Amino acid sequence: MVDPFEKLLSRPPDLPVVGALDQVLRAATTHGAVVVDAPPGTGKTTLVPPALAATLEGVVVVTQPRRVAARAAARRLAALLGEPVGGSVGFTVRGESRRSARTRVEVVTTGVLVRRLQRDPELPGVAAVVLDEVHERHLEQDLATALVRDVRAHLRPDVVVVAMSATSQVDATAGVIGLEEPAPVVRVQARPHPLEVRWCPPPSGVVASDGRSGAFLDHVVGVARAALTGEQGDVLVFVPGAREVDHVVRRLRGGEVDVLPLHGRLDAAAQDRALAPGARRRVVVATTVAESSLTVPGVRVVVDSGLAREPRTDHRRGLQGLVTVSVSRAGAEQRAGRAARLGPGTVYRCWSQVDHARLPEQPSPQVSTADLTGVLLELAAWGAPRGRGLRLPGPLPDAAVEVAERTLRGIGAVDAAGAITPRGRRVLALGLDPR
Repeated sequence: MVDPFEKLLSRPPDLPVVGALDQVLRAATTHGAVVVDAPPGTGKTTLVPPALAATLEGVVVVTQPRRVAARAAARRLAALLGEPVGGSVGFTVRGESRRSARTRVEVVTTGVLVRRLQRDPELPGVAAVVLDEVHERHLEQDLATALVRDVRAHLRPDVVVVAMSATSQVDATAGVIGLEEPAPVVRVQARPHPLEVRWCPPPSGVVASDGRSGAFLDHVVGVARAALTGEQGDVLVFVPGAREVDHVVRRLRGGEVDVLPLHGRLDAAAQDRALAPGARRRVVVATTVAESSLTVPGVRVVVDSGLAREPRTDHRRGLQGLVTVSVSRAGAEQRAGRAARLGPGTVYRCWSQVDHARLPEQPSPQVSTADLTGVLLELAAWGAPRGRGLRLPGPLPDAAVEVAERTLRGIGAVDAAGAITPRGRRVLALGLDPR
């Protein structure tokens, strides 16, 4: 019987990563770890896991930072094999799993991988772990990267670790996942398609800082309508949050195009509709879920508000909330790249070139701004209070650690030395915010 992964690789899709697969496999099997540096659209998520599955004995676990991305990646891989999801390719997210005894590539959210590591760190039956989108530096991604590296160092030297990034900031990741020396880095160049950038700052007096003002959202709607009139292909609109998505969707509906929302609060069926090709021209209005880990088919135009919503914590007062921030230049490039994956594209940026020059080069790692209570409890459960003995992608801020430890001691989840208590293990088993 023909192996489905070998069959796929014998006639792979025409993607830039194809020429680098042999190099990735050599590095993975020789060094046990490799970093794949590849821009969006190069096919790393589509072809690196099947290549590993065709080469290694065991399951290849692929992480995605969001549930919608995990489901979509599994569907795409299964479709390439000509199989339904749950056969050779499956997925597991919180509250939903489609896998079987035949599954050899399983796409999971990062949180699912952390839970499995805590239950059984030896990862029985797993041949490789592929950490996708590590450039996003979410808390759970940093944690999973450190735990997988620790497993490889002390329990499973045979498990292969592949970290995949869509930005050029890969040297630190290579140092984290390597053991005696940094892991090798394989760089994949995108085939450049022309991308036209159009600067569309709001009128004087319209403030974009919080992204919620009706005047600014009306400006985004106007830019989207201009893009529909002046360009061909589907349009992907980025706004900061679900509330703004719903506002823009309402304002754009009613024409001869399908207008669809895409954000993390939608149910799976609604998310799937936004990610499926349509019979008519489409406008997909999305949050950052569509920035780097999803492919929205048919998109030739991006309209970017330039804003995102991120968690922030006031460690002094112990308060956490979501705030609206400007995207980084790297994030803006990620979003723009969605328009030029398959051919020439256009991005409409709702800010000026002067404002663009003031944007930060890279986004801040989530560890520098978020509440660390959950992460500290995970580290205590691992036997590494405050991350002692682990190689984390970045340092934990002292002030945030002190606040988090005080909270955990207050609820009896850790003792005075930071070690987890039986109560702490029960809290962790609930899968909820310890607070």
